[in-house]
Amino acid sequence: MIIGVLKEIHQGERRVAMAPSVVKQCLKKGHTILMEVGAGVVANFTDGQYEDSGAEIVESAEEIWKKANIILKIRPPEEDQETGVHEADLLQKDSCIICLLNPGRNTELLKRLAKTGGTAIAVDAIPRISRAQSMDVLSSMANISGYRAVTEAAHHFGRLFTGQITAAGKIPPAKVLVIGAGVAGLSAAGSAQSLGAIVRAFDTRSAVREEVQSMGAEFLSLDFKEDGAGGGGYAKTMSKEFIAAEMELFAAQSKEVNIIITTAAIPGKKSPVLITKEMVESMIPGSVIVDLAAEGGGNCEMTKPGETTVYKKVTIIGLTDLPSRLPTQASQLFSNNTAKLIQHLNHDGELKLDFDDEITSAITVVHDGNIVWDPEKQNKVQAKPVKLAEPETVPAKPTVLPETTKKNWSLLKMIGWFLAFTLTALIGFGGSSEFISHITVFVMACFVGYLLIWNVSPSLHTPLMSVTNAISGIIVIGGMIHLSGEQILLPAIAVLISTINIVGGFMVTHRMLEMFRK
Repeated sequence: MIIGVLKEIHQGERRVAMAPSVVKQCLKKGHTILMEVGAGVVANFTDGQYEDSGAEIVESAEEIWKKANIILKIRPPEEDQETGVHEADLLQKDSCIICLLNPGRNTELLKRLAKTGGTAIAVDAIPRISRAQSMDVLSSMANISGYRAVTEAAHHFGRLFTGQITAAGKIPPAKVLVIGAGVAGLSAAGSAQSLGAIVRAFDTRSAVREEVQSMGAEFLSLDFKEDGAGGGGYAKTMSKEFIAAEMELFAAQSKEVNIIITTAAIPGKKSPVLITKEMVESMIPGSVIVDLAAEGGGNCEMTKPGETTVYKKVTIIGLTDLPSRLPTQASQLFSNNTAKLIQHLNHDGELKLDFDDEITSAITVVHDGNIVWDPEKQNKVQAKPVKLAEPETVPAKPTVLPETTKKNWSLLKMIGWFLAFTLTALIGFGGSSEFISHITVFVMACFVGYLLIWNVSPSLHTPLMSVTNAISGIIVIGGMIHLSGEQILLPAIAVLISTINIVGGFMVTHRMLEMFRK
């Protein structure tokens, strides 16, 4: 297939739909790549880099629209201010355009694309399922947005994020509240925490608690049994009672935190207002709000989409081009996702749409002169756990021990404690001092071992490898001391087994550490 990559004409857009490294991948698959001249210059990719990668540089966008089977863009088609020609009108009948289309809000654009008879695929409609993770452009861009949100906040914030104690005085750490623990929220939480801030995060989905805590942030929760997990990986609309309690929480947090980052965007709908005017007025002077949902109207009542404003000494950042402010990395991730998508749609060198496939049917918005996009597919296409049918039987009642059995267990426990006490007394009166010292060490070792190993969750046993190495080291020392005595066999066996345990522990620990090294 012939893949054409256009230069973005949207004002301020710095990304490009294909990076030079991805050009090589596509060429290996048998595709031909046409690049508009200067398409990647603003993203720090020169035409020379594309030529070295094997792409063909084309002088005009019109030529690409005519020759290419697949057109790649970042932004939705729009009117070129220089030529007055709308990009949607250039789509050929046997061609396909792949880009961010935002089909829920661009109904007129979809109608315009349908008139051409071509095919339009919205990469921002890819379902949140396991098979589509490598094609999920929204997650890739949200990851960059979350990181950039923290850097934008740090730029406008008049203090350090981390706390310090110096000769000049004490500096308290900044407090950051992240509303929404999706991809962007988790990225923001991790970035803010790495800068030394105290990070708190809230989400209506209780399932993300552990993810938030893994980023080093505190998860804020409400005393409600209602859960906000919705379809397609997004949060659902909550009840009025939950929303009221949620707003009370935000109002209280607004008075304490220095930075608020909101991420509650709903595809195809207006973003919910979570930070009211009164909350902004209650914030500490010099505070910052970064509204990642500004493109949908904003989560803050005072947000102006596309602008950075100051209200009552609180800076409100409503930028809608955060991924574009890291163009090189964003272009690389975007092109990786789209390359995987093209490979998914490629069948024997041709673009074939299988509408029985849940991914293809969800992202195809225009085809063969018709608008085929259904917004309900966004909620229907998701990974669901399989629930087995329950047999029609009477549920078993909890087993209740009869009174005689309970009495027998109590009697056995009393006998056991009595025997243990008797054995301890006999050892104390009849044993030698050396034997008593040995048995004391043995009992204490068992007690310490129980507290260190057996009383720990099985999921944490592997990190305790260093502790077991330390215990084995003590056994080795004890065995070596006893080797100088009369007994040789048992101390030698103890030293051998402990040495094997220590060597194996270091090997396993080394392999674990290698997993986290770049």
